Amino acid sequence: MKAALMLLYPPQCLACGAGVADGGAGAVHLCAACWSEAAFITGACCDCCGVPLPDDGTGAGQVLVCDDCLSAVRPWSRGRAALVYAGTARRLILALKHGDRLDLAPPLAGWLARAAAPLVQPGMIVAPVPLHLHRLARRKYNQAAQISGRVARQLGLEHRADLLIRLRPTRAQDHRSVADRFANQQGALAVHPRRAEGLAGRPVLLVDDVMASGATIHAAALALLAAGAGPVSVAVLARAVKDP
Repeated sequence: MKAALMLLYPPQCLACGAGVADGGAGAVHLCAACWSEAAFITGACCDCCGVPLPDDGTGAGQVLVCDDCLSAVRPWSRGRAALVYAGTARRLILALKHGDRLDLAPPLAGWLARAAAPLVQPGMIVAPVPLHLHRLARRKYNQAAQISGRVARQLGLEHRADLLIRLRPTRAQDHRSVADRFANQQGALAVHPRRAEGLAGRPVLLVDDVMASGATIHAAALALLAAGAGPVSVAVLARAVKDP
């Protein structure tokens, strides 16, 4: 039966649809070209935001923090990202976000769960960055929630999909200055009053698809802390990086 299914539905690259060799049960299929463009963050990275950092071998065992996190006040404590937001990662995330490619959620969540494993703490709650109801109605699903639920299961943590809510719609963050992005998100997020029970003092893993300036995650983390949550960590599928 498996052989027959393979003939009918041969493995395809998640990003471009090209045929790929069968890697066995649980394999995540990317063709050679798309794999080469998938910049997984596996080496030295900022412990606060997950951005990849140069590794000269002298920082082994040390906590590394990027210049942006040293100069900005981050309300969260630690962070990780699975990939750099470019190439294959960008195509996959946009396909999940805008192309109804819900089949991408399991493999992407698997990548993120591995990246986020060092952040796990006892009693941790996993929560996605929410969409406003108007945007949710247009998109039909929250891509961050599709990822966060699977991450929680893989890490053995409690998931609260609606822990956070958006109090007002916000404009798209693209093509805005950093200051405008933070102003756009200020006061837009809060903890759902009927989902906050038992939150006091508990660590939270906040999940989103992409981090650029960090404005959205900043607002979400502030809302969690204001409601009495313990330390907040963040895990994103992809981290935008500055051009060299």
